[in-house]
Amino acid sequence: MHQVQMSHAKETYPVGKIICLGQNYLDHIRELGSKVPDRAVIFCKPPCSLLANGGVIEIPEYSNDCHHELELALLVGKTGKHIQEKDALSYLAGYGVALDLTLRDIQSEQKSRGLPWEIAKGFDTSCPISDFIPADKVSDPNNLELKLKVNGDIRQHGNTNQMMRSVEKIVAEISNFFTLETGDIILTGTPAGVSRIQSGDHLEGTIEQVGSLQVSVA
Repeated sequence: MHQVQMSHAKETYPVGKIICLGQNYLDHIRELGSKVPDRAVIFCKPPCSLLANGGVIEIPEYSNDCHHELELALLVGKTGKHIQEKDALSYLAGYGVALDLTLRDIQSEQKSRGLPWEIAKGFDTSCPISDFIPADKVSDPNNLELKLKVNGDIRQHGNTNQMMRSVEKIVAEISNFFTLETGDIILTGTPAGVSRIQSGDHLEGTIEQVGSLQVSVA
């Protein structure tokens, strides 16, 4: 069973679903040359995609273009369905730092053929994630600085205030499609600056008030 841990505590959460929101930062949509979606772009990763802080990313042999995407992660603390925005934050147990790794070449190929692209998003080690910090330690999840360095150079630098959908709206909207359960993880989208990673790279992601995540590439 895959589990995540709360920072500075012995409390752990068995992981259920990993639900991801795509195209939630306008600058990222533009850099990919995509159209602004008229509703949330939602996809899922399996629990076996998780990689703990300090772990090693293994890029599948069938891809030669793996991209990093730094994201604020939400940990669901109680079950809810059709959640109202005004109540959404009360369903969250914590916040974490995550990477949504994407095999861009495979994703593009699958999209061009009109096929699902989970194999580009859900491979083993495709979701590096930090421990979670309790939700009450974050003053405003909609105003947090995000920064990703690769080999010491800044690749991504943004703020959650640039998200097209707030954390509250993300939780509420996703809960209309899926019942959210304790231990589910939600990834909230990535700012601009995504680019290729390769063997030997060292990645360090930080999110203000939340913490940091460090992983390397095999």
